[in-house]
Amino acid sequence: MQITAANLDPALLDLPWELPLEEWPESVLAALPRGISRHVVRFVNLSGRVIAVKEIGETVAYHEYQLLRDLNRLQAPSVTPTAVITGRTTPAGEPLTPALVTEHLQFSLPYRAVFSQSMRPETATRLIDSLAVLLVRLHLLGFYWGDVSLSNTLFRRDADSFSAYLVDAETGELHPKLTIGQRTYDVELARMNIIGELMDLQAGELLEEDVDVIVIGNRIEERYHELWNELTAEETYYNGERWRVSERIKRLNELGFDVGELKMTTDLDGTRINLQPKVVDAGHHHRQIMRLTGLDVEELQARRMLNDLATYRAITGRNDQPIELVAHEWLNEVFEPTIRAVPPQMGAKLEPAQLFHEILDHRWYISQQQQRDVPLEEATRSYIENVLPERRDEALLLDLDPNDEHSLED
Repeated sequence: MQITAANLDPALLDLPWELPLEEWPESVLAALPRGISRHVVRFVNLSGRVIAVKEIGETVAYHEYQLLRDLNRLQAPSVTPTAVITGRTTPAGEPLTPALVTEHLQFSLPYRAVFSQSMRPETATRLIDSLAVLLVRLHLLGFYWGDVSLSNTLFRRDADSFSAYLVDAETGELHPKLTIGQRTYDVELARMNIIGELMDLQAGELLEEDVDVIVIGNRIEERYHELWNELTAEETYYNGERWRVSERIKRLNELGFDVGELKMTTDLDGTRINLQPKVVDAGHHHRQIMRLTGLDVEELQARRMLNDLATYRAITGRNDQPIELVAHEWLNEVFEPTIRAVPPQMGAKLEPAQLFHEILDHRWYISQQQQRDVPLEEATRSYIENVLPERRDEALLLDLDPNDEHSLED
């Protein structure tokens, strides 16, 4: 048996590689939501974390392993590869299929698990919007997916939206730059696959029958082109409209993207400016909150936290103090006490940034309801008593059906 890994965890050697994955004992498996997969996939407890093991052909396994490493190097939203296992045999010497090992993305859910909690059509819309952002980000990096679908994506809650992560790169290719044909094919494939997956949800009574899945599926195409044009289109401004340059950058930031450089050219008479932003990465708010507090959170969660930080700075009369100093005090006086107030047995239901976001939402709701400014401490107690007990554990969401296979969306 051979193990290819950048950093080998010795505990990998203790797993029952001499058995086909579908025969692995329950004692090593982690119970996670069932998904649709072309391959046999199992979640496994390993050294205090969870990994996903997928049986797949050797050539494809090495291809996907290298692609995922490249995507991680480019900071793309994707799962992290751990190892490729080849040369597996049974005790009798019969060959077994090689395996690709990846890290399980904590707090992530396959799309069917999301719909098991909510059947609203708005949920499908938010998932598709997050998938459109993911596809644009991958295309900007030169990644051609070749198999875009909800099934090949994992979703993490990000405030009132979702963040999407690539989980299957078998058919992917990395290029210096994608052609229009490659991008168009990915988008059209995504549209067709999404419509089929939503129809499947309706057949399984996870989505209301009167929902128009064609309209929702077409949204991926609309949202993709809207985002792509905003991020890459060239605009022309006259000298008196230079303020529109700042406005364009602000719109990009609001979409969650940073501008690495601006390509500007002027006419001979100097009356016009052609602006084409070079977008280097998403995560404007994420990086800002990371720089100020050290917290590694999702983009919309970061935006919400920055808004609360700005409010805290204003009501405490510290607008004239350095933002770094105020952020440190906000972290110690607002964020951390709020998270510590959550009982330990409930702490795994949601990640801390999502908990904080929902507590702020709850505070706004009960303040509106009671027509008064509810203190954060009171809102936190109310949320813990009345809302959090009903939330499902998303750190390690248990499969609702104990007879289901332990399988990952692929």
